[in-house]
Amino acid sequence: MADSLAYDLIVIGGGPAGYAGAIRAGQLGQRVACIERERAGGTCLNWGCIPTKALLKSAELYQKIKKAEVFGLTVPEVSFDFAKVMARSRSVATQMAKGVEFLLKKNKVDYLVGCAQVTAPGRVTITEGAHQGKTLEAKRILIATGCKMRRLPGLAAAGDRVMTSREALANQTLPQSIVIVGAGAIGVEFAYFFNAFGTRVTLVEQLPQILPVEDEEVARTLHRAFERQGITIHTGTTCENFRVGAASVQLTLVKDGKGTELEAERVLSAIGVVANLEDVFAADVQLELDRGYVKVGDDYQSSVPGIYAAGDIIGPPWLAHVATYEAINAVNGMFGHGRPKRVKHFPGCTYCQPQVASTGLTEQAAKAKGLTYKVGKFPFTASGKAVASAESEGFVKVISDVQTGEIYGAHIIGAEATELIAEYGLAVELEATVEDIHQTIHAHPTLSEALMEAAAATTGQAIHI
Repeated sequence: MADSLAYDLIVIGGGPAGYAGAIRAGQLGQRVACIERERAGGTCLNWGCIPTKALLKSAELYQKIKKAEVFGLTVPEVSFDFAKVMARSRSVATQMAKGVEFLLKKNKVDYLVGCAQVTAPGRVTITEGAHQGKTLEAKRILIATGCKMRRLPGLAAAGDRVMTSREALANQTLPQSIVIVGAGAIGVEFAYFFNAFGTRVTLVEQLPQILPVEDEEVARTLHRAFERQGITIHTGTTCENFRVGAASVQLTLVKDGKGTELEAERVLSAIGVVANLEDVFAADVQLELDRGYVKVGDDYQSSVPGIYAAGDIIGPPWLAHVATYEAINAVNGMFGHGRPKRVKHFPGCTYCQPQVASTGLTEQAAKAKGLTYKVGKFPFTASGKAVASAESEGFVKVISDVQTGEIYGAHIIGAEATELIAEYGLAVELEATVEDIHQTIHAHPTLSEALMEAAAATTGQAIHI
C-alpha cells in the first residue's frame, strides 16, 4: 500500500459491488482503496454464486451420466466422491478470487484485508486485520458490505445439524436426509443438488408456491419436475418447534393449523438475507435506513454527503449482477462520467435442473397492474435441438402489450434457460416488440429458436406448434 492514506474513493466490501466499483474508479484514473474483511469476491464468489454453480454442474453431470443409455451409450456403474465434489467447488472459488485480486492490482487499487469502520464522513479506520489501526481518508466512501444469510428465528447454527448455505458449502459429508426451509433460488438449488446425489430432501415454503417471485405457471412446472425427481415439497407450510439432537433434528410442519412431525439428519435455512451493517459505522455516523438497508438517492448517495452505497446493502433484488451494475453506475456518477442509472430491468436465474430464468413482469403482475396483454408460449418438446439433446422439459413464455407488442416480461423453464434469457433482457431494455423477436432469424437447430417461436405464438404465427 502507498505511504499516503489519502484516496479519491474508499470502498468497503470486496464483493461484486465493491470490487467492480473499485475497478471502475481505477479505470477512471482515481486513487482507490478497497477493504474486504475476508477475501476478494465477497460472499458471491466465495460462498454463493460461484461455488454453488460448481456443485450444481457436478450434480447435473452425474445425473446425465446415469442416463447415458438414452444417448445409446453404455457406461459402467457410475459413482461419486462427495468430498471431491465439494473440494472442486472450493477450488473454483479460490481460482476466481485470485483473479479478482489480480484485476484490483492491474487497475492500481490498494486492496486491504480487514474490517473497516466509517468513523466520520470521509474517514475510515481499519479495526481488524494486518492493517488494524490505520486510518484512510477520502471525499467519497462507497459502502458495499452486502448481506448475510438470515438464521431461522430462535435457532442458531448447530454444527453440521443446522446450516445456512455457507455451512453447506463447507460441508464434507453427504447427509442421508435434509429439510430445506425456504424455496427461493438458494433453497431450490440446494434441493436439486442434494437430491441428485441421493439425499432424501424435503423442501418447505411458507408461501403458496416454490420460487415465489417467479411466474406461477413456471413455479408449478418446476414443482412437478422436482416431485418426479423424488423431492418432497410442502408449500403454504411453516416449520416450528425445532429440536436439535446429537444425530438429527426434529421439527413440526404446520399447514392450515395442522401439525406433522418430521425428522431429518440436517436442516438448511434458506429463508433470505439481512443487511450486513454490523460495526460498519461509528455510533455518531447515522445514515438513514429503509427496512434495515441503506437508503440512497438516484446517485446512490446516502443521507450523509460523501457516503454512497450499492449492491445488496441497499435492498432487493439481492443479485450479484444487479450489485455490479449499481456500483459501476454509482462510481460513474461520482466522477462525472455520465448520469448514474438505477436498476429497472434485470434477469432472475435459478440454476437447478430444469433451469429457471425470467425478466420483467410475470403474468400475475401484468394482470394486477390492469395491463391488456397477450401470452405467447412455446414448449421445448417442439424444439428439435431440445429433443435431440434429451432436454425437452419446459417452455418459453412471453408477455406483451396487446396493441403495441412491447414485451412486458419473459419466462423460461428448461435447458440453458439462464443463458437464453439474455436475449429477452436486451429486448425489454430496448423496448422491443414480439414482432422484432419473431422477425430476427435464429439459427436452426438451436434452443434459442424457442424464443422466436414463443414471440410468434403471441399472434398465432408459431410454425412448430
